[in-house]
Amino acid sequence: MSRLVSAKDMLNKARDGKYAVAQININNLEWTKAVLQTVQELKAPVILGVSEGAGKYMCGFKTVSAMVSAMMDSLDITVPVALHLDHGSFEGAKACINAGFSSIMFDGSHYPIAENIAKTTALVNTCDVLGLSLEAEVGSIGGEEDGVVGMGECADPDECKAVADLGVTMLAAGIGNIHGKYPENWPGLRFDVLEAIKAKTGDMPLVLHGGTGIPDEMIQKAISLGVAKINVNTECQLVFQEATRKYIEEGKDLQGKGFDPRKLLNPGFEAIKAKVTEKITTFGSVGKA
Repeated sequence: MSRLVSAKDMLNKARDGKYAVAQININNLEWTKAVLQTVQELKAPVILGVSEGAGKYMCGFKTVSAMVSAMMDSLDITVPVALHLDHGSFEGAKACINAGFSSIMFDGSHYPIAENIAKTTALVNTCDVLGLSLEAEVGSIGGEEDGVVGMGECADPDECKAVADLGVTMLAAGIGNIHGKYPENWPGLRFDVLEAIKAKTGDMPLVLHGGTGIPDEMIQKAISLGVAKINVNTECQLVFQEATRKYIEEGKDLQGKGFDPRKLLNPGFEAIKAKVTEKITTFGSVGKA
């Protein structure tokens, strides 16, 4: 029996409590273990994000789903955990539903709005029946995500309302945010657009993609304006890389059994734990499980 839950309850509580649930993207066993251990220690709900590229890398969505469920059992994880497809295609969404994911993001933002609505509607009905949460996207998020490049456009609030009214659980709307590292000349989040979207979508929990590198005060303001889920991926990759580089540059892989992958990957593992702790603290979800 899977312990995974839909993200619906955790996001409604976050919206009402004025904090945000972290979506931390996972890339391998170390990543998953680091996130699960950290959220259990912090008593925080979490959404584990899996992009289609990461799913492929980890031998498919069924492998990911089996690993996460087994790990939750072995580590005795009691906090709410949703396993979520990140930026899914329509086919990817179907594959994750079949693989036992508890939450799906269908990213139809690159389609004309009528097609985005048609495809999202089909998934709303399926997810409702199966008790899964569903995230939709309007207005592409800038930067690069699995080869999809956007320029940080802002979503049209009326299109946001049209998609929110379909009955999705949460809505990702572009407000000038981008995936990956933010450039020096990034003008910041468009809070006027966020307020306009919130005014049109009412109680809908909103999602902020590209959480890496957005200043804390902007994060806090976004949460106060209705953002209930914030995605983090690049930041964990960067600290993992830095810790691994340091370990090798200090020659620790050449000392004793330092070449053992369990030792080689441990500094990166600890760095992810520290980064996840920092993010969840900033988002205000510590102790909310």
